[in-house]
Amino acid sequence: MERPPLLAWRSVTLISILLFAVLLLLSGSYGYHRDEMYFRVLSEHPAWGYVDQPAFAPMAAKLSIAVFGDTLFGIRVLPALAAAVLVVLVTLITRELGGRGVAQILAALGTATGAYTFIAGHTLLTLSFDLPFWAAAILFMTKALMREQPRWWPAVGVIAGLATYNKHLIVMLLLGLAVGLVAVGPRRVLASPWLWGGALIAAALAVPNLLYQATHDWPQLKMAAALSSERGGELRALFVPMQLTLFGPVVTIIGAFGWVRLWRDRRVRALAVAYPAAAVATLISGGRFDYTAGLILLLFAAGCVSVEAAGLGKVRLATGSLVVNGLVSAVIALPLIPVASLAATPVPAIDEVVRESIGWPQFAAKVQNVLRALPPEDQARAIVMTGSYGEHGALVRAGIPRVYSGQNQLHEYGPPPENATVAVMVNIGPRGMDFQYKSCEQKDRVDNGVGVNNELQGMGIFLCRGLKQPWSVAWPRYQHFD
Repeated sequence: MERPPLLAWRSVTLISILLFAVLLLLSGSYGYHRDEMYFRVLSEHPAWGYVDQPAFAPMAAKLSIAVFGDTLFGIRVLPALAAAVLVVLVTLITRELGGRGVAQILAALGTATGAYTFIAGHTLLTLSFDLPFWAAAILFMTKALMREQPRWWPAVGVIAGLATYNKHLIVMLLLGLAVGLVAVGPRRVLASPWLWGGALIAAALAVPNLLYQATHDWPQLKMAAALSSERGGELRALFVPMQLTLFGPVVTIIGAFGWVRLWRDRRVRALAVAYPAAAVATLISGGRFDYTAGLILLLFAAGCVSVEAAGLGKVRLATGSLVVNGLVSAVIALPLIPVASLAATPVPAIDEVVRESIGWPQFAAKVQNVLRALPPEDQARAIVMTGSYGEHGALVRAGIPRVYSGQNQLHEYGPPPENATVAVMVNIGPRGMDFQYKSCEQKDRVDNGVGVNNELQGMGIFLCRGLKQPWSVAWPRYQHFD
């Protein structure tokens, strides 16, 4: 059996460290993303799981705040570290596929400068940790198949089991591999006790997750159904274009050559099948277009091996293209454009993370002003109701008390007290306000100050009075998943 090439550890380490440093340097720019503020709220309620996600990301937020401080910088250290680890893992996959120094450096460079790597490394998202989990699982799969060493399958099981605490999406990778092994082989792997041992390890590690879901009426299935119902058509339409742009078009083009390389190698042909299998499953379910991101990096790693084998001219072309790809990705995915100039660029329309990181302090200040204008007796019994976890998290972060929302896990932290006869309501809608209060009057409107068109911009802030029914009765009507 041929040994894998030597690892270009100096170059790869340098690229990883530079990525980590750049992400930390820019970590305080713009503002919190709505997901980060949501995780911050959830971190104050430790649990094995939540109705819309497992516990890993909220607990990462809790650890970050405890160790690095309750700041933008503090909450973004771990995502930056995860991105640096991702670069190393993709490089190791490239090495397992036969890539020598040049291929490894190309893989590290392309991964480090991909748009989704920047997004996942800059902001605390479930994606931040899902990408390294997938890369680690793929690395061990590749070792097991390329080296014909089945003892690596339990390592796959460990990673898959742990990954379920971040997202259950790792199941798609496992199903993709299973489809590949059944369809194109090597089918003898399916008879390996090591593989089934790995499956048992994954299942055992995931038991607390499964128990939480089973004892809470499978809320993540409801979440998936709600996402597919509300945005399934849009997500399907965006799937193909986003496959080209998740890490930039150059990464995708190299990944296409990588798919061919995997298909031609009978040892790892099953991994080539895993990508179309995952893509079909995503399209059928109406899932997010980034569900295939981990497999795109696998294809890219294989493609870098093909580029290296094609000779110096192709290596130079790929290197220059990846540099341009990285520069464009950085402008789109990192806070490089001054916030006052953002609205004049297409970046907010392209990058949802940038768009939804703007305007939260202005929003919280507007709500605070409405509360402060109330008479003292009204202030004592006033609550704030928000339609989504973003507004809820921003108000909690600003220190505003008695904030409630019916969205996802936040519904579990209600209902409001029965003396809440006065409410400031944002992003609720006329039906939700009229259902519970006799009169509602718009008091202000949100302006993020820079003209970025996001969910906050132009949002009305309403003051409602005259409770129609007890909150304990009305609260179930406010629950919604999205």
